[in-house]
Amino acid sequence: MITRREFLQASVAASAIYGLSGFGNWSKLAAQQALTQDQLLQFDDFGNVTLIHVTDIHAQLKPIFFREPEINLGVGDARGKVPHVTGADFLKMFNIQPGTPDAYALTCEDFTALAKGYGRMGGMDRVATVVKAIRAARPDSILLDGGDTWHGSMTSFLTKGQDMVNVMNALGVDAMTSHWEWTYGTDRVKEIVESQLKFPFLGANIFDAEWDEPTFEPYKIFEKGGLRIAVIGQAFPYMPIANPGWMFPEYSFGIREERMQEVVDEVRAEGVDLVVCLSHNGFDVDRKMISRVKGIDVILTGHTHDAVPEPVIVGDTILIASGSNGKFVSRVDLDVRDGRMMGFRHKLIPIFSDVITPDAEMAALIDAERAPFKDQLEEKIGTTESLLYRRGNFNGSWDDLICDAVRSERDAQIALSPGVRWGTTLLPGDAITREDIHNVTSMTYGQCYRTEMTGETLKTVMEDVADNLFNTDPYYQQGGDMVRVGGLAYSIDVSKPIGSRISNLALTDTGEAIDATKSYTVAGWASVNQGTEGPQIWDVIESHIRKIGTVRLEPNTSVTVTGI
Repeated sequence: MITRREFLQASVAASAIYGLSGFGNWSKLAAQQALTQDQLLQFDDFGNVTLIHVTDIHAQLKPIFFREPEINLGVGDARGKVPHVTGADFLKMFNIQPGTPDAYALTCEDFTALAKGYGRMGGMDRVATVVKAIRAARPDSILLDGGDTWHGSMTSFLTKGQDMVNVMNALGVDAMTSHWEWTYGTDRVKEIVESQLKFPFLGANIFDAEWDEPTFEPYKIFEKGGLRIAVIGQAFPYMPIANPGWMFPEYSFGIREERMQEVVDEVRAEGVDLVVCLSHNGFDVDRKMISRVKGIDVILTGHTHDAVPEPVIVGDTILIASGSNGKFVSRVDLDVRDGRMMGFRHKLIPIFSDVITPDAEMAALIDAERAPFKDQLEEKIGTTESLLYRRGNFNGSWDDLICDAVRSERDAQIALSPGVRWGTTLLPGDAITREDIHNVTSMTYGQCYRTEMTGETLKTVMEDVADNLFNTDPYYQQGGDMVRVGGLAYSIDVSKPIGSRISNLALTDTGEAIDATKSYTVAGWASVNQGTEGPQIWDVIESHIRKIGTVRLEPNTSVTVTGI
């Protein structure tokens, strides 16, 4: 991580570019415990270009609680750098006082108590208020959506993303890229892109699988304030690996570093003044890509859900991360002259839902989208006495509950739950509604399978997932967390190579060591294999919670982590 002095005095090309983050002002407000809408939106206009960035909304139309991760380990060159700094270390790095609104928004520290004080965050009606305020000050601003927008809620699942398409059209997005959007299948994506979306669906790295040729718009050139600004889209590169490739067999993806350089060179040859990459690669992948691809001025990153209050500078490029679930909106003002970025100001705006006034038009649209499903969404299934959260490299209490449900309802020794990073948070004492269950499970391949696996196969699965997370080359990381397990304990040394990280596998019920040659009953969900059979995971969880009534979870100590 660059120091604050380096951040303010970064040298780009032959002349100095001066950058300033609005985080310092926000921190001062936070320390005073004073929050108003005007203060949250305060920004000294700068330069001649304004970018507005949202990403990884995961179909959350209403305000939510979302606990940031306690553990987010970096390996190799990323070790000890943002976004792999969490909790108290994060507060120290950015000089944030514990207990303040920014400590609540950006870390897991004392989350339950602070959440009760500062309330929910996000809500697309509040985001609309912020976007309109920025546009009032900067009419030529460009609003960019980093993807993972149409997926992650009960209403998006039931409408095949239509609710989010309608909301983002109304918000006035100027361009987007994609990831989970593709899990609705090729036909649905094409239907939306070709006949419903009011803005470009960008993906320079999306190719026709048969002909190996680009298939979607790679970039859009905007003419704003007398300048020409190129926005290049970079879709999630690992689609057929991390998600079911059989849902979109016509397309291939990939990082395609050489392709990105070609597109950058192409738009530069067209005489653009600024090059922006709207990416869903994930933070570490983007940090590597822009160290190798020359000519990108700004990269707006997504996928790994990182909320970073100051840009990271890599060579001549500023790297912006805007969090997830509608918790933040990034505003970036740029001074662009003679075809070069000369300076910038940036602010990661926290969307405190009790502070920001909802936009009336957007609020009405959201209510209309939800109205047909209102009774289903709000039905109470049970209550939780435990904090239910998902994020963290190894454990998440939501997935502990899911694994308990899977083992119980599917009569399995071991349960597996995918290490996805989407999913909202519930506080102790909260009711658990059907919508809450869907917020951590809704997807188009949610069947809960039951099968037999040998101990050897189990270890292989765990090693593969661990390598996805802890390979020292970011290009081999897909951005998820470790697969969650129920009924299984293990040790992991994150410093080891693939095949050597996982050890000491044992059944938690008996303490019996896993035998490589023995078969075990395993149940899980979100298999990428076509034809997977079983009940939907949300039905499995709902049945379990109805039986127990109140959720009480003990701390999960089944994973031993070394090599940090």
